[in-house]
Amino acid sequence: MGIMLATAGLVVAGEPKDSVSREDLVRAVEQGPGPDRGAPVAPVVMVAFSDFQCSYCRLFWREVFPQIEERYIRTGRVRLVHRHLAILGEASVRAAQAASCAYAQGKFWEYHDALFRNTSPLAFTSARLKGYAGELGLEEKPFGACLDGNKYAKRVEAETILGRALGANGTPAFLLNGQLLIGAYPFPTFQQTLDGLLASQPQGPSRQSK
Repeated sequence: MGIMLATAGLVVAGEPKDSVSREDLVRAVEQGPGPDRGAPVAPVVMVAFSDFQCSYCRLFWREVFPQIEERYIRTGRVRLVHRHLAILGEASVRAAQAASCAYAQGKFWEYHDALFRNTSPLAFTSARLKGYAGELGLEEKPFGACLDGNKYAKRVEAETILGRALGANGTPAFLLNGQLLIGAYPFPTFQQTLDGLLASQPQGPSRQSK
C-alpha cells in the first residue's frame, strides 16, 4: 500500500501542485492495493468512496451496485475499486478498519455486505464488528488483534485524505476513469456515464501504466 500512504503524505505535507498532480491522486486510488472486483484490464476503472454509516452508500449498495455488477463488472468492462471515505465519526473509522482486517483474511466483500445489512445505532461497536467476523468464518483471534491494534488506521486515513483531495466531499462518491461523480444516483445515470466512457476509450485506461 506504499503508493497510497506516500501520496497521502505528500498531500498532508502541502507539496507544490506540480509535485502532486490530480493524475497522481487518481493513480494512487486506482492502483494501490485494496479490494476490487472485475477484470484487471477492464477499460473503465470505477473507484467507489464509501462510509459504512452512510445511508446513501447503503442505498447504492442495495439498489444500484447489483445492476452495475451484472452488466459491467461480470462482463469484464468495469473494474470496481473500494476506498474508504470514513467521514461520519469514530464508528465509521472503526468499521472501515474492521473491513480492512477482513480484507486481510480474504473476505472483504462478505464483510462489506454484512456491515451494510446492519443499520442499528450500535452496529459498529468493537464487539459487534468482531461478531460479524465470527459469523463469516474469519479467524477471530487474528481479526480481534488486527482491530484492537488499529493495524489499518493509516490505510483508512490515507484513503480518506486522497478522496477529499480529489473532491469527494460527501459519500458515496465515485471516480469513473478519473471523472468525479458524487451521490447515490439511480442506475441510468451510471449507465449513461459508463457507456460513454466505454465508447470513447475502447482501449481502456492506458493513460496510466500499471
